[in-house]
Amino acid sequence: MLALIVSLCGCAALMSNVTNSLAADLSATILNSDDPDTVREGIPAYILMVDSFLRSDPENTSLLVAASTLNGAFTVFTTGEQQKRLAQKSLDYAKQAVCTESGFCNLAGDPFAEFREQIDGIGASDVPVFYQLGVAWTGWLQAHSDDWAAIGQLDRAKYVMSRVVELDETFSDGAGHLYLGGMETLLPASMGGRPEKGKGHFERAIEIADGRYLMTKVIYAEQYARLVFDKSLHDRLLTEVINADPEFPGMTLTNVLAQQRAAVLLADSDEYF
Repeated sequence: MLALIVSLCGCAALMSNVTNSLAADLSATILNSDDPDTVREGIPAYILMVDSFLRSDPENTSLLVAASTLNGAFTVFTTGEQQKRLAQKSLDYAKQAVCTESGFCNLAGDPFAEFREQIDGIGASDVPVFYQLGVAWTGWLQAHSDDWAAIGQLDRAKYVMSRVVELDETFSDGAGHLYLGGMETLLPASMGGRPEKGKGHFERAIEIADGRYLMTKVIYAEQYARLVFDKSLHDRLLTEVINADPEFPGMTLTNVLAQQRAAVLLADSDEYF
């Protein structure tokens, strides 16, 4: 009986390792694809598969982060209520990962002073899971940018990502700065936004990634340059994106999407400005 229990435990651990590896490989395959149409059609099946893994292993942090990442990635291809549902699902998975990993299970509802104390207490080893929380929270805010009650959570999302950047600003090629830039330019200065602070984050993200992550320049152009009516900066950034080589490990899909978005924004530049 003891041998059987040991054997079963070993099988469970093996299956957990296999599913973690498969989820990670799926995410990597998607991010390295240069075919957004195929990814658009394929991601729903991947999401369902990772969801099925979580049914039998609901506290697996690696799977929760992968599920959050996949749901968040698919919001790029959606609009309206579907986008909001996926963004909510991505955020829920990220919150569950944080709850499982750190025991912080009510970050959106705790008093802000208590929330801040919890986030201040995380360390370098917590960066991956809290980075995903910041990413998912930012995506959720973008999907609910028409809801002032949702915008009320902006300071919490910003605080999470600020702490991640403080601990390791180079994590994920400096993408933490990109998300902070996006959050600082989500609103104009007259409504509480801080465009110039956002500009600094965009510039730092570009510097850390050596300009390889093209979406940074697109969001910089769309959310900062348009916000402050800087046509010269807007057109320069978008032209650089369109002329760049999109293929780079872990960035190819996003870079191809960035080039598509850059072409649309640049074509509309004269009319906008």
